[in-house]
Amino acid sequence: MVHLFLNWYKKQIYTGINTTMTDTNPRALLGAFIRAHRERLPLTGKLPMRRRTPGWRREELAEAAGVGLTWITWLEQGRDVSASPAALARLSDALRLNPAERASMFDLAGRRDPVEPGEPSTEMPEQVLALPMLLTVPAYLLDHLWTARAWNPAAARLFVGWLDEGTEKNLLRYVFLTPAAKGLIADWPERAQRLAAEFRADFSRRPRDVAMQALVDELSAQSPLFTKLWREQTVLHREGGERGFCNAQGGTDRYQQTTLLVASQVECKLVCLAPMN
Repeated sequence: MVHLFLNWYKKQIYTGINTTMTDTNPRALLGAFIRAHRERLPLTGKLPMRRRTPGWRREELAEAAGVGLTWITWLEQGRDVSASPAALARLSDALRLNPAERASMFDLAGRRDPVEPGEPSTEMPEQVLALPMLLTVPAYLLDHLWTARAWNPAAARLFVGWLDEGTEKNLLRYVFLTPAAKGLIADWPERAQRLAAEFRADFSRRPRDVAMQALVDELSAQSPLFTKLWREQTVLHREGGERGFCNAQGGTDRYQQTTLLVASQVECKLVCLAPMN
């Protein structure tokens, strides 16, 4: 019995299998991920059907991905081995990963996928467009160009000059090209600076997006401030916080802004403003 256990234990070390479910080492997690998806690959007519292990062997995966057997072995064992984005991309294709699985593998490897995401859809499901109407506080939905696609009555009452009927609904055009924005946004210079930096973060994920580039070119041609801010290359995540808006009585209404990302539409942002007064 002891002999059988020792043989089993050596096999775990050799194959790099992690016997615990709570390992947080990214290399070990990456190795377990690759092995699980390799063993999930269906056998084809080119591969022998009588096998002792499920799925593909490491040799077969290495050949399909155009990488070395040793490299695959060391990856699965969680060793400190370099994994280039190009090699990981070929491995992803060989493993037949879906988009979520591919993104997960690159995250575990600490690499950026060289294949840019596809063009964002301009269509939004009705259930997504209906989100702002589910809230009583001002709320609006932005697409990947930061154009408002849906909003509720509270947002329309707050953002006079932007969400009015017949007006341009792009947030960046409103802030940088519309004089009314300076009269509504209490700290307009700071907010404009931050918006440019936040949009830079989105733009950096899609540097070849034609529509986004066209928007940047338009703003650069018409707004000296945007041109200055864009050249500074400042990048910020879109975060919440206190926002101030000037009211008709000469005072300032304060809101706590929260931005939510829509899981089914990763390019969408649902922006909510909870009154603080």
